[in-house]
Amino acid sequence: MMTKLNRKEVESICEKQLFHLPYFRGMLRAVEQSFYEQQELEEPIYDLGAGDGHFAWALFKDQKVIGVDPWWQPMMEAKARRVYSLLVRSEGALAPVESASCGSAISNSVLEHIPEVQPVLDEVARVLKPGGKFVFAVPNRRFVTDLWGMQVLSSLGLKSLAVFYSRFFNKISRHINLDPPEIWLERLKKSGFDQVEYWHYFPVSALHKLERGHAAGLPNLLWKRLFGKWVLFKNRRNPFIPFEKVVQLVESPYDDEGTCTFYIARRQA
Repeated sequence: MMTKLNRKEVESICEKQLFHLPYFRGMLRAVEQSFYEQQELEEPIYDLGAGDGHFAWALFKDQKVIGVDPWWQPMMEAKARRVYSLLVRSEGALAPVESASCGSAISNSVLEHIPEVQPVLDEVARVLKPGGKFVFAVPNRRFVTDLWGMQVLSSLGLKSLAVFYSRFFNKISRHINLDPPEIWLERLKKSGFDQVEYWHYFPVSALHKLERGHAAGLPNLLWKRLFGKWVLFKNRRNPFIPFEKVVQLVESPYDDEGTCTFYIARRQA
């Protein structure tokens, strides 16, 4: 069930993302958070790929959430945010969580990084109660075919270099599973999910801003290392934060040619 967000709610989402992350990452996370905000998620909520806990901090409010992640340092950051009822350091395919104990599950921009993803989906199905909802977001094939750098190089007749650029960008992004819906639907079916709904979002123009933003965001990396914060001046008037444009993106997020895909699946009863 989807519940439409009002302007104040959208602006709050944008503040939580853009004031705490480099803008190119924050604009994508803001769109994704808006999708989760419109979902009814039964507790306990299983968060696969908790990371540093920022996304959960922005999304959840006094809900029972179980976070799972294999990396120690990000988990220490997540612990400090005090958003999780339980944090578990574990691989996604071997989570020490009781079977059929969670009402719903989320995974945001995580599954595309996992080499052996089918066992991870199997594990999500195991921990969910029958009929439990699994909601996740992943980039799709347009991260391979529609990158700005590829278009520039191709326009110059450097097609081989364009292909190399695509491979390099996705390698440093640690992307492995940039797959179309047909493949994800088959994986979900094998794991025992049905009633799958999905849509594409984040237009190619936004992808290009995200792509170029990796270089423009170098000052953010400096602030993070010096002061422990990605953003020093948390203000809508900050010229390096395109606040109003991101609000507009969140308010009109759907795009049939979008570069990312959002899925909602139900564990078979």
